Amino acid sequence: MTERIVSEFIESNVFVVSKGNECVIVDAAANLSEVKKVVGEKKVFGVLLTHGHYDHSLYANEYAKEFGTKIFASEAIVEYLQNPDYNYSEGQFKLNDFSNFQFLNGEGTLNLGGMKVDFCQLGGHSKSDICFLFDGEIFVGDVLIGRDIGRLDLHGGSKKEMKNSLEKFLKMDYQIMHSGHGEDNSKEVQDKVVKLWLRFLSR
Repeated sequence: MTERIVSEFIESNVFVVSKGNECVIVDAAANLSEVKKVVGEKKVFGVLLTHGHYDHSLYANEYAKEFGTKIFASEAIVEYLQNPDYNYSEGQFKLNDFSNFQFLNGEGTLNLGGMKVDFCQLGGHSKSDICFLFDGEIFVGDVLIGRDIGRLDLHGGSKKEMKNSLEKFLKMDYQIMHSGHGEDNSKEVQDKVVKLWLRFLSR
């Protein structure tokens, strides 16, 4: 079961994904009190960050400390979290404590409690982009936002890497895509969107 919390920061999404009495949290910009209401009595086995912009990572350490769990993110996220100019918090957010982090690169699988989570390094919107896939649901951060793609003009953005990420999505096996903002889309809908953007970016 996946429950969505819309944060106060640019209406970014935070997801609590549950299996029985276990769960993981995807992204971290909703107030802890709101997240605790959704988590309830479940055991949290990880906080998964899709990228390093403040509206997706602001409360990551707070979640980790409250729930006694690790934060899983791309190794490239350090560059963003340490620099307010790169995480676009207007000077308000800088992280120096990475003791709760477990860094990921490339592709692989995490076993978090009884939950199996596949991850894949992406790019295009930032150098820290990574997606998480489990039980037919994929969480892509701001690489795709509904029928749009994430901005390419921010630090680490890349047209070439965005194309590579979109091509990966076409090959992935999932049913529902959860973006960092807005509503979900089915793979059928999302594949049509991806193909249109690939044609546009190839001009």
